[in-house]
Amino acid sequence: MMIGHIAMRELRTLFLSPLAWSILAVVQFILAWLFLSQLDQYIRLQPQIALMQSPPGLAEVIVAPLFGSAGIVMLLVVPLITMRLVSDERRARTLPLLFSAPVSMSEIILGKYLGVMAFLSIMLGLIALMPLSLLVAGSLDLGQFASGLLGLFLMLAAFAALGLYISTLTAQPTVAAVASFGALLLLWVINLAGNAVDDSGSRGIFAWLSLQQHYEALLRGIFDSSDLVYYLLFIAVFLVFAVRRLDADRLQH
Repeated sequence: MMIGHIAMRELRTLFLSPLAWSILAVVQFILAWLFLSQLDQYIRLQPQIALMQSPPGLAEVIVAPLFGSAGIVMLLVVPLITMRLVSDERRARTLPLLFSAPVSMSEIILGKYLGVMAFLSIMLGLIALMPLSLLVAGSLDLGQFASGLLGLFLMLAAFAALGLYISTLTAQPTVAAVASFGALLLLWVINLAGNAVDDSGSRGIFAWLSLQQHYEALLRGIFDSSDLVYYLLFIAVFLVFAVRRLDADRLQH
């Protein structure tokens, strides 16, 4: 009950902020432009595609690149949304009031997390409408579409969990945003570090740690339970870290 109340409060606060509306508008504009560019390219390549024995479908040419670009855009956007979740409370010195309320640290963190996820789910729903509009004039591989959408949702959930945790570490929202972006970028490209080593075991570890590696498999329509486990573990670890951090703060007050 308290989790739902905190989540609704966070969602309402986000929609009262001009930053959230600006982010929604800018993200939709950028992705709509990329979507129309991919669609235009697909139409121009129709003569060549018609000659192929196994021509690529709309999901491969338009949907996968669109979701891939959305992942990169969100790498920058999600830290801007999560940066103030706890750091703002710390800066405004309202954390002691929160600690005195009859609510556990887990409920506070989960409530804030679900509030952000509700906002990101609305954004994801608006993004999903673009590929779904293709059904008006053509056919779409719904399996690959659903796999890519699931991948984007899981990645946003992972971004939000890490951003929330880093927001518990500082009283400066800007610092939280920059640190979250740096950490996410590192985890996005960490597989490139694996390419520089000769040991196949180390390469495998770097590849497994990479957010991008797991996301690309889902974009291709390949559903592997290990990718799902990776994202769930990632989310759980950073939410537990956030609870522990807030609990340590509570003991000091």
